Amino acid sequence: MKALQQYRIPFTGLKIGKHSFDFDLDESFFKEFEYSLVQNGKLQVSLELDKQETMMLLNFQIKGEIFQSCDLCLSDYPTKVELTEHEIVKFSNDDLLEDNTEEIILLNRNEHELDVSGLIYEYIMLAVPLFKRCEEEGNTQWCDQEMIEKLKSLSVPEPENEDTADPRWEALKNIKNKN
Repeated sequence: MKALQQYRIPFTGLKIGKHSFDFDLDESFFKEFEYSLVQNGKLQVSLELDKQETMMLLNFQIKGEIFQSCDLCLSDYPTKVELTEHEIVKFSNDDLLEDNTEEIILLNRNEHELDVSGLIYEYIMLAVPLFKRCEEEGNTQWCDQEMIEKLKSLSVPEPENEDTADPRWEALKNIKNKN
């Protein structure tokens, strides 16, 4: 988790107003998260933090590319990522800090820094497509044709005559007809 130390923002020393932070993400960032869908990427994160008396407004701009494995040919290919996300951080004196929602994070007034690594990671993971195919990205040069041919040769051929039933089912139908 030492690699994520740079994503902690000490907000207590910041004056009221807007502040900018820039982060570069690479393979080391994604390795800090166990079972990550993305293992490698080159991304730039621009964070504008607007500190106010009772809250902070966070505006994220994430641009770059992540590398994914194609579901079809298993080769790695780049996917462009361009995100704009917003988050609200409120300060509270209450011990009831479990009321965090998707858009509002509650911090105790005693806290002095904000870790944005989890937020950045979540935003990137939400940008990962459910089905990953390099041909859908228009990157047909990434598709490994040798792997596709190998998969076709190893696949089970489809039966030519679909009317032919499994003989075990036919035997069961005969038992039913005897009763």
